[in-house]
Amino acid sequence: MIFESHAHYDDEDFDADREELLASLAEHGIGTVINIGASLAGSEATLKLSEQYPFIYGAVGVHPSEVGELTEEGIARLRSLCGHEKVVAVGEIGLDYHYPEPAVSVQKEWFERQLALAREVGLPVVIHSREAAKDTLEIMQAHRAGEIGGVVHCFSYTKEMAREYLDMDYYFGIGGVITFKNAKKLKEAVQYIPMDRILLETDSPYLSPEPNRGGRNSSLNLPYVASAVAELKGISYEEVVESTERNARRLFGL
Repeated sequence: MIFESHAHYDDEDFDADREELLASLAEHGIGTVINIGASLAGSEATLKLSEQYPFIYGAVGVHPSEVGELTEEGIARLRSLCGHEKVVAVGEIGLDYHYPEPAVSVQKEWFERQLALAREVGLPVVIHSREAAKDTLEIMQAHRAGEIGGVVHCFSYTKEMAREYLDMDYYFGIGGVITFKNAKKLKEAVQYIPMDRILLETDSPYLSPEPNRGGRNSSLNLPYVASAVAELKGISYEEVVESTERNARRLFGL
């Protein structure tokens, strides 16, 4: 069964058909889903989904674009949520320089705090890094993030950067972008990254793969991602599904 390592089914884009969609995943070969918190409210909603559906597990954290809401009370709340039996990671956390807000200094502060939280509670991290390759890596190295463990979600950097994360024993979340014709840099990185370090993800409802690019994404599109990885690696589709499920279970302790 395909293991979906990164989705946002608490997003309002699924309000109209969430139950129907989630109920259909198993018959389409999707066995397990990690729902990822992107805010305090999203982390709370993630827990509710994990309690409602046996195959959904959660990550709790605040996305870099949302860290303007974080306070000491917010960190305390995340720490409490981390004690839930179905929370398997802290995330998504990191840096996003695509937009000017929140300020870089604010993003860095709360990235560091959430890395420290993950170390404290003994959970791996789900890393978001957009247009912030150098700063993300430097912070993770400074905080010895290799000891924490985790995945670089929606990996979008070069194979040289992949080497740095492999040195920390990190995993790489590969999603719909791998199917895009102009994703040469990512395709080279995926060819370079060992198969035992790759996870499948969608980032639903975002980043739909070809041939559904531009529409709402869901885990039902994961076969397109798995097929693209299989072609790049020169292995069977079944091998990709089996390997990425094994990798995800190892990372998230399932």
